[in-house]
Amino acid sequence: MTAHRVRRELTVERLDVSAYTIPTDAPESDGTIEWDSTTIVVVEARGGGEVGLGYTYADASAAALVAERLAPLVCGLDATAVPRAWERMVAAVRNIGRPGIASTAIAAVDSALWDLKARLLGIPLVALLGPVRDRVELYGSGGFTSYSDAQLERQLGGWAEDGFAGVKMKIGREPALDPRRVALARGAIGTARLMVDANGALDRKQALALAERFAELDVVWFEEPVSSDDLAGLRLLRDRAPAGMEIAAGEYGYDLPYFRRLLEAGAVDVLQADATRCAGITGFLRTGALCEAYGIPLSAHTSPALHLHPCCAVGPLRDLEYFHDHARIERLLFDGVVEPVAGALAPDLERPGNGLELKRADAAR
Repeated sequence: MTAHRVRRELTVERLDVSAYTIPTDAPESDGTIEWDSTTIVVVEARGGGEVGLGYTYADASAAALVAERLAPLVCGLDATAVPRAWERMVAAVRNIGRPGIASTAIAAVDSALWDLKARLLGIPLVALLGPVRDRVELYGSGGFTSYSDAQLERQLGGWAEDGFAGVKMKIGREPALDPRRVALARGAIGTARLMVDANGALDRKQALALAERFAELDVVWFEEPVSSDDLAGLRLLRDRAPAGMEIAAGEYGYDLPYFRRLLEAGAVDVLQADATRCAGITGFLRTGALCEAYGIPLSAHTSPALHLHPCCAVGPLRDLEYFHDHARIERLLFDGVVEPVAGALAPDLERPGNGLELKRADAAR
C-alpha cells in the first residue's frame, strides 16, 4: 500500500496568533467577580492560499501557548484532517494540564483549522459540518449585577422588543436584592422567557429559597445556582426546583469527562458547553453527541459568531447565548458577523468558512 502523501497546497503552512484586550462599555460584575475588559486570542491558520480564523476568550498567555507549543505540532499537517491535528494537540498538553488555558488555546487553533478546511473547499463551514437546522434560536444575555435599574430594564427590554424569546440576567452578588431586580426585569420584558445566572455564588439553602421566589416571577432557567463542582448540590436543586424551572450548568467544562460527570450525576436539565473552552469545534461536536446519548439538550455558551455554524450541526441543541460582551467585541473586530433577526441567527451561506475576516486596522487600535 502506498503511504498517503499530503499535497503541499493542502498543508497547514503557518499559524498566526494575536491577542487583543477590549475595555467593556461599562463596569460589569456577576455573583462572584468584577471585570472591566475582555481579552480575545485570535488564530489565523494559513494554507493553500486561504486563511482560516478561530478565536477564544481567555488570558493572553493562551497566545503564547499556541505560538510556542501548538503551532509546531500543526504546521505541515494535512489541512483537511482536522481531528488528527486535534488529537495531536490534546496529547501534547498532558503535562501542562488539559483544563484551563491549554484547552482554550487548542480551541482557537481547532476552530481556525475547521474554518480553513471549509475555505479550501469553497463552502460554508456549516455545509462541511453537516447541517441539521438552518437557524439558531438566541437568548439575550447580560443584566450584570453592576447595572443600575435603568440599565437593566433598557438592555433586557431592548432584547425582548427585538424579538428574542428569552433573556438572562446575573444574580447572586447581593441575594437579598435579587427578587426586586428580577421583578424589574420581568416588568421590562413582558412575556419573554426570564433566565437567571448565579455563577455559583449561592449555597444550597440560599438557592432553594430564591428558586421559590423566582418561580413567582415565571423564571424558567436557573444557571449555576451553586458551584458547578457541587454535583450533589446541582442535583438537589434540579430535584427540588419549582416545576417549569430548569437547572443549567457546564460552561466551565474543558473536556468530555467533565461533561460526562455532570450528565451521570443527573445534575442538569440543560448542559452548557463553550467551544472556546472545550477544545474547539471538535470538542463541542463531541459534547453534543454525549448530550444526545443522555437525552439532555445542549445550550451553547456565549461567542455567538464562532458558535453559529457548529450550532447548526448539533442535533440536541436548545439555543445559543447572545452574550453582550462577546457580541460587541465580534462586531468590533470582524467583518462578516451576522446580525440577529427576530431573535435568531442564520449562517451567511454566500461566504465560505465561518464568514469572518479580521479587521486588522480596528484590531490594532
